[in-house]
Amino acid sequence: MSVGLIVLGILAFVVFLVAARSIRIIPQSRVAIIQRLGRYHKTAESGLTFVVPVVDKMLPKTDLREQVIAFPPQAVITNDNVGMQISTVVYYQVVDARASEYEVANFHLAMEQITQTTLRNVIGNLILDKTLTSRDEINGKLRTILDEVTEKWGIRVTRVELKEITPPRDIQQAMEKQMQAERTRRAAILTAEGDKRAAILNAEGAKESAILKAEGEQKSAVLRAAGEAEAYRNVQAAQIEMTGALFERLQNSDLSPEALRYLYLKALPEMAKGPASKLFVVPSEIQDLAGTISALAGGAGLAAEDGKKEKEQRSLNASERAY
Repeated sequence: MSVGLIVLGILAFVVFLVAARSIRIIPQSRVAIIQRLGRYHKTAESGLTFVVPVVDKMLPKTDLREQVIAFPPQAVITNDNVGMQISTVVYYQVVDARASEYEVANFHLAMEQITQTTLRNVIGNLILDKTLTSRDEINGKLRTILDEVTEKWGIRVTRVELKEITPPRDIQQAMEKQMQAERTRRAAILTAEGDKRAAILNAEGAKESAILKAEGEQKSAVLRAAGEAEAYRNVQAAQIEMTGALFERLQNSDLSPEALRYLYLKALPEMAKGPASKLFVVPSEIQDLAGTISALAGGAGLAAEDGKKEKEQRSLNASERAY
C-alpha cells in the first residue's frame, strides 16, 4: 500500500513537471518564436501556449511595441568640409518576429551601424547652413532610407530625430556673433519703426488738433457775428421805436411844423452816435422841410443879388448927377 502511494506521488510529480514545462503564458503585445527540433515551428501570440517538452523550444519573447534607440554622437563632415558631432534617436517597431529573429543576427547593432552610415551619407551632401536649418528634411531622408533597409528584417522605422548637432568651437563663436548682429539689426529696425509710428501719430494728433481748433474758432466767429448782428438789430429797432415815439410826441406839441422838423434834424447826430446806427429813417416831413430850406436859401440868395444890383444902380445914378 505504501509502495503504491509512492508510485502515485512520483507520477503526479512527473505530470506536474511536464505540465509546467508545457504550459507557457505570453503577455500582451509580445510574441514568442517556438522551434521544434531546432527548426521554426510557429509564432505564439499572447495568452496560453502549449509546447512539447524536450522537443519544442521557446525563444526569448519579442516586444511588438514601439521602441527607441539613442545612438551616441557621431563624427560627420559636411559638403563644405566642416566637421561636427551629431547624435540621433531612432524609433522603431517589430512587425515580423520571425524575420527579426532569422533575417539578422543582432538587429540593434545592425540598426546602429546602418544609421551611422546613412547619417554620414546624408550630411555629406549638405553644407553647414543647410544642415543646421533643415532638420526635418534630414530626419525624413534618414527615416526613408532606414525603413527600406530594415523592412526585410521585419522592423519598421517610424521616426528618426537628430538629437543634437555640435559644430566646432570656432563655428559656434561665428554663429554667436552672427546671431548677435542679427538681434542688433532687428532691434534697430524695431526702434526705427517705433519712432516712425510715433512721428506719424504725433503728426496726426497735431493735424486733428489744428482742425478742431480751426473749427472751434470758426464756430466762435459765427456765433460772435450772429450775436453782434442780433445786437445791432435790437439797437436799431430800439432807435427806430424811440425816434418814432419822439416824432409822435413832437407832433402832439404846440410847436410849428417847421420847428418840429428842425428839432428832428438836430436830434439826428445824437442818434448817429449809437454803435448800430447804420440806417436812419427820415420821415417824409423831413424831406419836405429840406425842400423848404433849400427854397428859402435860394430865395434869400436872389434877394441878396437884387439888393446888390440895386445898390450898384444907385451908385451909378449918383455919379451921373455929379457930372
